[in-house]
Amino acid sequence: MRKQLTAALGALLLALTAPSGAKAAQPYSAVDLLQACTEADNDARWGEVAELECEQYIMGFVHALLELKEGTVCPPVQNTADEVRWAYMRWVHADYGAHKDMTAGSALLQTLREKFGCN
Repeated sequence: MRKQLTAALGALLLALTAPSGAKAAQPYSAVDLLQACTEADNDARWGEVAELECEQYIMGFVHALLELKEGTVCPPVQNTADEVRWAYMRWVHADYGAHKDMTAGSALLQTLREKFGCN
């Protein structure tokens, strides 16, 4: 029940704070996802909402990628969201200048290929 309430509040918060106009056309960037993933650990008040944003994006991406059945990415079976989140944050920070202008999808795909590629 608490998770459902948290998810509903998170969705409401995202809807209320969603940008309008020209900004809405901008793709979700690597920095946008990085900010949500970082806030998940750093912000006692809004960290739970940020964690939802970060980990739900990651898990949706991972599940969609696995559905393609390409066999190029093998994410960890246990604690997937957290493991991928930490790998993503480290990957973006490793070369922030080059990675900050990528879309979140491109940056996450590169992270998954480099850190969780199938052997």
